[in-house]
Amino acid sequence: MKDPECIFCKILTGSAPAKILYQDDLVTVFPDRLPRAKVHLLVIPNEHIPSLAEVDETHSELLAHILLVCKRMAEEKGLEQSGYRLVANTGPDSGQIVPHLHFHILGGQRLLPVFFR
Repeated sequence: MKDPECIFCKILTGSAPAKILYQDDLVTVFPDRLPRAKVHLLVIPNEHIPSLAEVDETHSELLAHILLVCKRMAEEKGLEQSGYRLVANTGPDSGQIVPHLHFHILGGQRLLPVFFR
């Protein structure tokens, strides 16, 4: 199911532009429009899921596939040796702007460390 108001769903239906780097039956990958690193890709499920807060056990196969596609895309961009960051913001306080589950792949440069207190 697609949300007609969701920009990512519009990309999936072709009614909004994006340079699709990879697509299969479950996921689509494209560059972020406002990159935060030299390499900044978005990996989204083709099914509209608002965030990680809405996933459950029925999404296990999809989530595993997303992680494998993230790994594959990082390798294709040459990030496997230097490293990369994988981020999934969940909800407005996290900074999630688009309410469609997505994973950011960031790399191609040294990223500032994330510290937890």
